[in-house]
Amino acid sequence: MVGKGFTEWTNVTKATPLFKGHHQPKLSSHMNFYDLRNPETRKEQAILAAQYGIEGFAYNHYWFKGKRLLEKPFNDVLNSGEPDFPFCLIWANETWSKRWLGEEKEILIKQEYSPEDDIGHACYLAKAFRDKRYIRINERPVFTIYRPNNLPDNSATIDTIKSIALKENGVKPFLVASNSHAMPDTAHLLQNGFDGIFNFRPQLGVLPGTFTDGFDKRRLMNNLWKYKVFSGNYKIYGYKTALNLMTEVEPESFDKIIPCVFVGWDNTARRGANGIVIKNNEPNLFEAELMRVKKKLECSGDNLGMIFVNAWNEWAEGNYLDFDNMHHYAYLDSIKKVTGK
Repeated sequence: MVGKGFTEWTNVTKATPLFKGHHQPKLSSHMNFYDLRNPETRKEQAILAAQYGIEGFAYNHYWFKGKRLLEKPFNDVLNSGEPDFPFCLIWANETWSKRWLGEEKEILIKQEYSPEDDIGHACYLAKAFRDKRYIRINERPVFTIYRPNNLPDNSATIDTIKSIALKENGVKPFLVASNSHAMPDTAHLLQNGFDGIFNFRPQLGVLPGTFTDGFDKRRLMNNLWKYKVFSGNYKIYGYKTALNLMTEVEPESFDKIIPCVFVGWDNTARRGANGIVIKNNEPNLFEAELMRVKKKLECSGDNLGMIFVNAWNEWAEGNYLDFDNMHHYAYLDSIKKVTGK
């Protein structure tokens, strides 16, 4: 295990620049090293988000045969009724390894499935779905599954979650399948009982060489030509280039799709030289992309009326809206401009 006292801030504060123009460490300037177990911190973040046009938070939800991880903040939100700010859950159904330390191979807790576990999970979810703050589409609570194709029988799991929620709450949840690991064909997910698709961003798999560590000659030439970085190891991409590649595999319309816009990506705080750096993610480019996605959503006749932004506070992945030591409130200002709130 990683030891007592380890938090995401442990990695964030140790991060160092790998090349000229590489911005590390990425630090919060607004709330310092805040602790989401603190109810006042959660309240402050909800107030800040609402001020800039954000209408709710999506919490990552970890469930391992009844055992939950990183559960205290959401448990407290659910049980206390505070903050009075909308929320929904995304089931991050992945096996846990020491990924936050850059060690992929050592398994800490394995994601396993069974019909009996689906029942226990569905009963837990039904309680969360009852909350008046829970985000809904057509009066149905929205629940997203991050890796739908990992489920042994996703139709059976969907049926269990929907039927138990219907029995407990009188309404079926609106189940959404993330396409983060299921590009480009996701039509079968709707046929299996999902109600919508989450067009996840960033889709790192469309970037050349992202999942291959070590020296690569083409990487060296790309880094020298585009970024004047003499390295065939560093995985460096421009934000605008990354957006263009992701847009190439984007669905033609957002019918039955929840689109997503990502702020940035730099997980070298976790993975060091093997990390992925998407640089030049300037607020004006983020704002333009958010506006493009908003307009496309509005032109899609069967849209679900929702856009996700990834993410609020993924500090160790360099993917956050929250106030930082470089762009300050600029990303939040962009959301306020685009939403007009």
